[in-house]
Amino acid sequence: MMEDFKKTYLRLCKEYCIEPLDCILNQLNETCDGNLKKRLDLSTQSLSVDTCAVLGKVLMNDIVFTEIMLCDCMLNEEGARHLLCGLSTNTVIQTLDLKGNNLRAAAAEALGKLLRQNKSLKRLILEWNAIGMWEEGFGIFCEGVKATKHLKHLDLRNNQINHQGVGELALALRHNDTLEELDLRWNNVGLIGGRALLNALQQNKSMVRLELAGNNIPSDILKAIEQAIDHTSECKTTKREHRIRSKVLSNEIQCLKAEKNKQYLNMMGVIDQQKDELCRTNRTSTVQVGHLQEALNERSSIVNSLRAKVQMSEAALTLSEQKTNNLKELLEKARLENFELKEKHTKELKNEQEGSSNRETKLTRELNTTNLKTMELKNKIDELERRGKSQQDQICHLKLELTNMTADMKRKVAQTEERLEAEKKRYKQVLDDTDAVRQKEMNHMKHNLDETQRSLQERIHKLEDVKLQLEEDLSRAKAAAITDRAQAEEEQIKIRNHARLEEQQRLVHLEEKLHHLNQSRDEIQNRCTAQTQTITELQGKNNKYTFENESLKRRIEELNQELSGKDQEKVAEVNNVRVELQEQIGHLQAERAAREGLKEKISALERQLKVQSCNHRETLLDKDGEISCLLEKIRLKDNEIIRMKEDEAQRASFLHNAIISYVQGSPLGTQCTKK
Repeated sequence: MMEDFKKTYLRLCKEYCIEPLDCILNQLNETCDGNLKKRLDLSTQSLSVDTCAVLGKVLMNDIVFTEIMLCDCMLNEEGARHLLCGLSTNTVIQTLDLKGNNLRAAAAEALGKLLRQNKSLKRLILEWNAIGMWEEGFGIFCEGVKATKHLKHLDLRNNQINHQGVGELALALRHNDTLEELDLRWNNVGLIGGRALLNALQQNKSMVRLELAGNNIPSDILKAIEQAIDHTSECKTTKREHRIRSKVLSNEIQCLKAEKNKQYLNMMGVIDQQKDELCRTNRTSTVQVGHLQEALNERSSIVNSLRAKVQMSEAALTLSEQKTNNLKELLEKARLENFELKEKHTKELKNEQEGSSNRETKLTRELNTTNLKTMELKNKIDELERRGKSQQDQICHLKLELTNMTADMKRKVAQTEERLEAEKKRYKQVLDDTDAVRQKEMNHMKHNLDETQRSLQERIHKLEDVKLQLEEDLSRAKAAAITDRAQAEEEQIKIRNHARLEEQQRLVHLEEKLHHLNQSRDEIQNRCTAQTQTITELQGKNNKYTFENESLKRRIEELNQELSGKDQEKVAEVNNVRVELQEQIGHLQAERAAREGLKEKISALERQLKVQSCNHRETLLDKDGEISCLLEKIRLKDNEIIRMKEDEAQRASFLHNAIISYVQGSPLGTQCTKK
């Protein structure tokens, strides 16, 4: 940008056939080297008309320099006109210093045009000039002051402005609402000009500083002007504060709206998440219930098969009892026959000693018959042993099936325990997550309420010095904010009630599931107790049968020593069966103890669920109480704000009445009334 400025300057110097100024080139070189300055200082430099024309054209489209210093350059009318015409289209200049250049009518007209057209000039210094000597030129300058909307500081010291020029300037100031500082020291304002300025300040609401020293103005007019300027400065400060506060309040209201929208969106997201979690839990629970029902059906089928096998074993035992009874009868018959034979032999030996040969033959025949009978008995005993072995094999097979069934039952019980533990963990995690989410929401709500209380306190401290119009606007804005807040709180209450109802429904559904599970467990336990009873009955029967078998074995040992070893083997096998049955009984008792432990765990978990639900309800009630307390506090704060507004309105009315009374009682007020 600086290079472009330099190139255009040199090009225009060549076109106008003049030499470029060294001071301008030096300043441009310094800015090109890196010392970026936004000031073009040409003070005490003698500028010709051509150089002024070149500078006017260069500065016409310049976007670099914001301050131009042309102090004591002894500009003539034509050169000043070229410069000011070029600066009228500049868009970045903010300060223009034309001190000590003896500017006259043409320059005043050019300055008026500059003020009408330029949109960026904020500070204009015209000290030690003579623009007030020519009425037409100064009138055009005053029209420019009237039309400008950007100038804030105007220095007109030592410009030989009389009371007529000040009157035109006062007319311009009545319509100007941007000029803040005006310096008219060491001019010829006089009494008439002072009154004109005072009347203009009654309508001007932007003037903050007005210097009038060395103008032969009476002291009372100066005091009135000072009071008017102080009043405008106070009004301006109050307006500025009102703008700042209104911006702050609007920003706070927007922030509150954004926070409320975020809270609403977060609540909706949390509710959606909870709904999804409920759906997932319902799906998983239905799947688990289906698995449990399948497992129960399998167990019921297994139990039915066991019952059928037990019935078969009972039938086999009844058959074995019948066979043992038949064997007992046969043994008794054999004993009786042996006893009768012995008696017959003794009688025959005593009575018939002579017929030994015949008797021997008879005895041999009888021995043969007895041998045949004993052989038949041995065959019968072998058949009974075979049957006992087959029954023992059946008993072993049943034992194996019982062991397999017990192993399956244990495995399925372990699977059900794992599933129950997983369901409990998931339910605990869901409860913990819901509690954490609710605690976060309540903490967030507390934090927001604390911030709102702090902001309200700051507003109360800030709004103490604001007047009636500002208070009415703020009251409207606060009423809108309160209505929005009430609506948001009602929406939050509705959302909370909805969430509570959903949680209660979910808890009722889970309690129903637990009740169904407990019923199924009770049924399984009843079945297990029935099985244990049947096992005890079978054990009693087995004990009876063992006693009967031992008696039979003793009798058989008396009859035949050869069968004693076999009977001992049978006794050993029966003892093994007893041991195995006792082991099965121990396993069943252990399973019963494990089931009782599961019952206790389930009862403890139910108690924990009840306690957690009670605690959750209590916390919800506490939070509702805290929210109601905070709402009451907010209502009290709003009432205090309204009361303070009323007090401030009364104070403002009192101050207004006091000022009116003071103005009416002052000499200035008496003069106005006389007029």
